[in-house]
Amino acid sequence: MFDHGFSSYIANEKRYSAHTLRAYESDLQQFFDFAQSADENFNPLSGDHKIIREWIVFLLDSGDKPRSVNRKITTLHTYYKYLMREGLVAELPTKKIIKPKTEKNLPYFVDNKAMQELFDCIEFPDDFEGLRDRTILLSFYCTGMRLSELCGLKTFDIDFYSNQLKVLGKRNKERIIPFGVELCGNLKTYIAERNKIATDNDFLFVTSKGEPIYDKLVYRLVNKYLGEVTTLDKKSPHVLRHTFATHMLNNGAEITAIKELLGHANLAATQIYTHTTFEKLKEIYNQAHPRA
Repeated sequence: MFDHGFSSYIANEKRYSAHTLRAYESDLQQFFDFAQSADENFNPLSGDHKIIREWIVFLLDSGDKPRSVNRKITTLHTYYKYLMREGLVAELPTKKIIKPKTEKNLPYFVDNKAMQELFDCIEFPDDFEGLRDRTILLSFYCTGMRLSELCGLKTFDIDFYSNQLKVLGKRNKERIIPFGVELCGNLKTYIAERNKIATDNDFLFVTSKGEPIYDKLVYRLVNKYLGEVTTLDKKSPHVLRHTFATHMLNNGAEITAIKELLGHANLAATQIYTHTTFEKLKEIYNQAHPRA
């Protein structure tokens, strides 16, 4: 409803990921439903900033976090910029919208000891799924790739001669990530077992029935195994991405190199890990210094 070709635009021209597409479509539908409940004759082409402000107030009163609300505002802004480009509206109603202030939350990450326990002490099931799950966890931790990138990996994306793999990141940008000896051995063992399963696809990670893995399955297994070694509130694939970046920085990696490994478009997105590291240093100082 009221799409006006927007979904096709962000999918084909902006090249947003499938996850982002779903989020944008959900945000827009939520806004349209709210606007029509207030005015059954609502049309976004004649909408103004007042109905958007009412929606924001409604979201905040309903318990939505400012960060979540700001993402929805960004969706609306992108939508109206598209409508303006197409000549369907004369001005942006979102220009008069002030975003709610958000707290700057530092990224969650798992400490070194817990990660060592995960891979050295936790017993994974002695079957295909156990091998696959350990390989998935190790892949996240050793490469810092995103959930969508891992799910999209194909068998031919792995280069064992150079110990590197190719991922398709945001906006269909490819990047090469190196990997070490442990992940190399784990991948070789896993692929040997994967090739014994009858499957008609080239996806690297599959179910025991040969079907491509999906994001909810990966999220569940990451949550399950991280839950055995950490009490963090968040236990997701993205936490492992944060852990990769934080541990790399703590062990002397240049922040520009981490930026390239993570596939960030600019350095500002990577610099949050310097704050994480500094907070950890302050914690260590306060615990260790006798006059802290």
